[in-house]
Amino acid sequence: MRSDRVVCVVPAFNAEPTIATVVSGVRATIPRAFITVVDDGSDDGTYDAARPVADVTVRLGRNCGKGAALRAGFRVAAEHCADVVVTIDADGQHDPRYTPALVDALSNADVAIGARDRCGSMPAGRRLTNRLSAAAVAHCIGRDVADAQSGFRAIRSHLIDQVRPSGDRYEFETEFLILAGRLGARITFVPIPTIYAANIPSHFRPVRDSARIVTTLWRFGMGAQH
Repeated sequence: MRSDRVVCVVPAFNAEPTIATVVSGVRATIPRAFITVVDDGSDDGTYDAARPVADVTVRLGRNCGKGAALRAGFRVAAEHCADVVVTIDADGQHDPRYTPALVDALSNADVAIGARDRCGSMPAGRRLTNRLSAAAVAHCIGRDVADAQSGFRAIRSHLIDQVRPSGDRYEFETEFLILAGRLGARITFVPIPTIYAANIPSHFRPVRDSARIVTTLWRFGMGAQH
């Protein structure tokens, strides 16, 4: 994997306090990576904080959603002929030191997902939704799923070319995993620590975003036989 062209995509919304640390952390672990930050219509200083540390900073004119931001980042990755695309959240809830482990896991997989420890600092509500979504996606694709909602992923670029989720928000990642699984993609999971800091607000809206994810799962037929 050392010769692969790695592009890292960081979707960011109101992440001014953390974005520079996240980007610098990825840079320290994979110096050759081309890092793209997609500012998803932030109303703070995210864009200005990202520009000095990222290779490219894309600014969306309004808040379009995490899925839309990832899609914009994937276009940049394609323009830079990426072999591997890494996605990592901008809020500091993923430890960038695990980036090489995700990339190395692609030696035997098409997508590697950072699987968070549900027994760590993950809030009880998120722990439950994480467990339920993993079980539901596992039913949809007919294989075990350790973490269906983790945004810390390494993906081979050919899979991004084949998998085109329609959602624009948090359901994008769930749909990507289902479509990849149904294509027969090799999916692996890499254990990562769970980081939830009290001073880092989550942009996940429990009711609305959970409803979008459930709608996606229902559309693909939870529990259906394939």
